[in-house]
Amino acid sequence: MADLAGTTSGIKKLNNHNYGYWQTCIESYLQGQDLWEVIGGAETTPPPKENAEVFRKWRINAGKVMFVLKTTIEEELLEHIKEADTPKAAWDTLASLFSKKNDARLQLLENELMTISQGSMMISQYFMKVKSLCCEIFQLDPESKISDQRMKRIIIHGLKPEYNGFITAVRGWPTQPTLVELENLLANQEALVKQMAGVSLKTEEEALFSSRRKGRATEEPRKVKPLKEFSGSKQRSGESHLTGGVHNQKEQNTWQFKDDKRRSGECYNCGKKGHFARDCWHIKKQVQGNMATSGDHKQHTIVKKSGMLKPP
Repeated sequence: MADLAGTTSGIKKLNNHNYGYWQTCIESYLQGQDLWEVIGGAETTPPPKENAEVFRKWRINAGKVMFVLKTTIEEELLEHIKEADTPKAAWDTLASLFSKKNDARLQLLENELMTISQGSMMISQYFMKVKSLCCEIFQLDPESKISDQRMKRIIIHGLKPEYNGFITAVRGWPTQPTLVELENLLANQEALVKQMAGVSLKTEEEALFSSRRKGRATEEPRKVKPLKEFSGSKQRSGESHLTGGVHNQKEQNTWQFKDDKRRSGECYNCGKKGHFARDCWHIKKQVQGNMATSGDHKQHTIVKKSGMLKPP
């Protein structure tokens, strides 16, 4: 039994989705161990007990087969064959149990296979998807094996439109490629299309860059806008600056006039020679600018109040 457990450890246990796979693997294994006669041969029923040696040999083989069946299914399925008298009864119970469940699953897989298309998948992914669907259909129904020729037709039907020209050229060949060769050819064509698309994109980018450089070279120089005149507070500050300049010029002229009078010995109050403006007995003129001294202002005030004006 230990040898049987070691050799069946590589077989995936039976579940609700892999009955076809499990059935094929178990059948091949039992045939290799010379135990298939207990299920699908002439030894499906036990021999008479009168022949003790033959009955003993059958019981040993039947026990080995039951051990293989029970150790290669999931625990929830074990309840269905736990009370089976013979390996044949256990085998038929599992077959009838999954035949009802597999019909709906088989219909879904066939519908998916008939409507499959490449879409956004790569060639390798597309081929793998179709092959996996065909393999699962075969596991559920071993009698419905899909040939390579039919698989090729399904794959070609779902290819992208960009491969139509290539497929048309291939169909004109005297010797048609196998499924593996077709996959390699389409993979090479896919790589070529990607390479050409990359070169085209690079050429467009270079042309766009060149046109931009040419446009910059022929572009007219930008016109510099003249500065706007100052407004608001800045303009008012400029006006005050100009006004201050005019005022300073007037003050400078007044000083120049008085200096000339002083050098000639004339009184710049009455215009006569021989005395200065501070000693002048004429009514003081309105002094231009800020040149009136404090002494002149006091003297003029005293004379005006007293009413004593000296004659000229």
